[in-house]
Amino acid sequence: MEFTLELLSVSITLVLLFIVFRLILKGRLRAEYSIIWILCSAVLMIFSLWREGLDIIAGFLGIYYPPALLFLGAILATVVFLLHLSVVSSKFQNQIKDLTQEMGILKKKLEELGKGENEK
Repeated sequence: MEFTLELLSVSITLVLLFIVFRLILKGRLRAEYSIIWILCSAVLMIFSLWREGLDIIAGFLGIYYPPALLFLGAILATVVFLLHLSVVSSKFQNQIKDLTQEMGILKKKLEELGKGENEK
């Protein structure tokens, strides 16, 4: 039973890695975001192959239920990823605002040039 679970865990991790690399190649996932997914896959692969590692690390950290360590890691990774997305979103909003202002200025200058040519 344990071998079947290990084989299933490794298979799921390999499928996840395949999907991530496929999305990168198709241009649907940027490399900066793929690093997080690759790191998560690596952690899953390590714990899939070295099941006692979860027990050892959980014991070292004082966590009595080792699977709770996985949930803690997943929650922390999610919070970090959401913070990163918030920073990226804020940067894009500022760029959109700047581009909109520049476009307005250029439109105004074009209108002034158009009026100047019509008067001649």
